[in-house]
Amino acid sequence: MTAFESTAPWWRPEARAAAAASPVVETGRTAFAGLLAFTFILIVSPQAWFPVLGSLRIALVAAAVAIVAELLDRSMNRRPLQRTPTAFTLVMAIVSWAVVTLPLSYWPGGSVAAMTDHFLKAIAFFWLIATVVTTEGRLRRFLWLLVLASLPLSYTALQNFASGSFLRTPDGAVPRIAGYTTAGSGLAANPNDLALMINLLIPFAAALMVMSHRLLPRLVAGSALLLGIAGVVVTFSRAGFLTLAAMGLVGLFALGRRRPLASVAVVVVLAMASTTLPQGYFERLSTITDIESDTTGSAQGRWNDALVAIEVAARNPITGVGLDQNVLALNRERGATWREVHNVYLQYAVDLGLPGLVLFLALFVSLFRTAGRVRRAGRRLKGGRDAAVAAGGVQVALVAFAVAAFFHPVAYQFYFFLAAGLALAVQNVLRHAAPSPLRQAI
Repeated sequence: MTAFESTAPWWRPEARAAAAASPVVETGRTAFAGLLAFTFILIVSPQAWFPVLGSLRIALVAAAVAIVAELLDRSMNRRPLQRTPTAFTLVMAIVSWAVVTLPLSYWPGGSVAAMTDHFLKAIAFFWLIATVVTTEGRLRRFLWLLVLASLPLSYTALQNFASGSFLRTPDGAVPRIAGYTTAGSGLAANPNDLALMINLLIPFAAALMVMSHRLLPRLVAGSALLLGIAGVVVTFSRAGFLTLAAMGLVGLFALGRRRPLASVAVVVVLAMASTTLPQGYFERLSTITDIESDTTGSAQGRWNDALVAIEVAARNPITGVGLDQNVLALNRERGATWREVHNVYLQYAVDLGLPGLVLFLALFVSLFRTAGRVRRAGRRLKGGRDAAVAAGGVQVALVAFAVAAFFHPVAYQFYFFLAAGLALAVQNVLRHAAPSPLRQAI
């Protein structure tokens, strides 16, 4: 018997009338506005283009306003915290383990700096999304912000490619476009991070195409989707391609189950589009399987670093070497290159030992299952369609991160925690749409 079958009484007319009689009232508007501002600043990085904004610490101000406003609103209106999801417990367990291992870190001061400068900020971002995005209206506005914020990233990638704004590469290497910001800061400062950020936003453009009922919003979301794909391609990021391919396969599988002919048409279009890829793109992709052919030495270096990281993790299986200290551990083993291991899973294993890796994997699985539960429940619940579609987008974004995590050193950054927060946000939205007897089952 499913959760829906076990709560059959809620379908009775009197139960539905009681549920309709208690509409959801939006609270914490200031906190939500602060979250929107912080998210926009985080992705678009206006301070990188206008340095005067950097001195104003606009990101810090927006985040502080959002957090303080939410806490004050809960206190003044006596709104209790929602029941603690498993994900919150796992996040706090990871932080607690990082604190416990601080005295054993290769460089305790460096671990403290990494925790306060990046990790705790990313977790606060996760908490805000999961706490403030509670209604369908807020979910839509937040998703639209993400999609619109992806446009300058994609446009800049295409503009850099068209104008010949490339990074310096060794002789014979395929040229790489410059990143999103000329200042070299932000979440999309280099071509690989630019591809990662765009990839994580693409699923939400696809979700909004389905959620929107009018032509113009669908066109905007569809344009963002296509520009995002093109933007990832011109970065010449191998990790970006693999992540994009993984999302494409998931999308084709989902489309094929409902509209087989449409999935065949998409495959034909993709095959035709592959003939228009930039010169040298397939040569770049060939180094994924033939790493020795990479004239930049990047593929060989990352593979060797991964092998060294596995050895370090095997020698420090419990406490690791300290939060974000894998670079020092690798320097000690293979010489000072000051290069982090480009693999989120190995970052956790090396920095926080097997307990840290297991906690992160448990967190990922918990969030993926939560989004999946919302997606399935929303399909059956009247008024839950949009939450279900958004939950599907969250699952695709999590798949994207799971693939990209093999190639990026972003364990303690904002990328993962964006999708993580949205996994709990869609759960909030569906609970508000569901009658009271069913909410605890979602």
